[in-house]
Amino acid sequence: MTTNLTRPISVIHPPRIKFGSGIAPITGRWVREKGFTRALVVADAFNARRVDQLGLDGTVTVFGNVKPEPDVPNLQALLACAEAADAQVVVGFGGGSSMDLAKVASVLAGSGQSIADVAGVGKVTAKRAALVQIPTTSGTGSEAGTRALITDPLTRNKLAVESIHLLADLAVVDPDLTLSVPPAVTAATGVDALAHCVETFTNRRAHPTIDLYALEGIRLVGCWLPRAIADGADREARAGLSLAALYGGFCLGPVNTTAGHAIAYPLGTRHQVAHGAAVALIFPHALAFNTPAVPERTAAVLTALGLPTASEPQMVFDAAHRWCADLGCKMRLSDFGIPEDDLPQMADEAHAIRRLLDNNPREVGRNDILAMYRAAL
Repeated sequence: MTTNLTRPISVIHPPRIKFGSGIAPITGRWVREKGFTRALVVADAFNARRVDQLGLDGTVTVFGNVKPEPDVPNLQALLACAEAADAQVVVGFGGGSSMDLAKVASVLAGSGQSIADVAGVGKVTAKRAALVQIPTTSGTGSEAGTRALITDPLTRNKLAVESIHLLADLAVVDPDLTLSVPPAVTAATGVDALAHCVETFTNRRAHPTIDLYALEGIRLVGCWLPRAIADGADREARAGLSLAALYGGFCLGPVNTTAGHAIAYPLGTRHQVAHGAAVALIFPHALAFNTPAVPERTAAVLTALGLPTASEPQMVFDAAHRWCADLGCKMRLSDFGIPEDDLPQMADEAHAIRRLLDNNPREVGRNDILAMYRAAL
């Protein structure tokens, strides 16, 4: 695959970003400088207990019921809370689920629009409240992105909202907030950050302005993820992973992901597998499948990751699978209790995610997806 240097690309300017250990209280300072007195913090139950680290004052409402895979009812409960709070600023405090819900709350609360109205590209009419994003894991990079994903429980599919209005006004990336993340979650979210960079770099829409972030993100994950898993208190490793996740977020706006994420989604929507764990399980299968279409870029991925260069799909699979397994990732569908008889329906749902599959460097059919599921069983 060659990169077309003349092809136009829309590079979205990142939000104002503050990065560094111990900087979480900057959040409160920024809110005060803006004159905001009513804040809504969107968090999971764990992070809801440490909102005091953000230095907020005034009227602070905490919605601490974010689900691991947020769905429409979860969003509706948040919107009711947001409208009651009449928040001037919404703060996403947690992993990708908290930040995605915060994005949608900042544009939907009081707007008269529903999630169905804004699903798709460019359908949000305006931002209704300022948005601050504070990641507490090193995975999604949602703090720097313009997309949010909410699961529709009726269809078990993810509703994707994309709009410039979802971009944070401020992203506060404090690696110290990730020190408490356990090894298994560190591994899964780290591979998610890696997959964002890899799927962007090996993408039909790959572009040199984004390749730089993608390759450096891959290198950072290869360097720091094993260290962070071995010692969660390693602040240097945590900072490296936080930067890798941020770079992955930069990649998602202009380019986005491919088959790896599409194939991983049904694991979460149908079987409640955490997103990072699902992506890690599928990662070596998708990388190997795409190798014939992008052999040079696949080799560059392996080199950046610190693995031996390979051009044969089986060798690529073996190297990537071993690397993920050595991190402690669960690499079998059966490890999550996913039954074989559900694989055909999962393949149908994954194959319908054209917004990602159309980016894939190699045409991937429904039977190809089913074969990957069966190989992973």
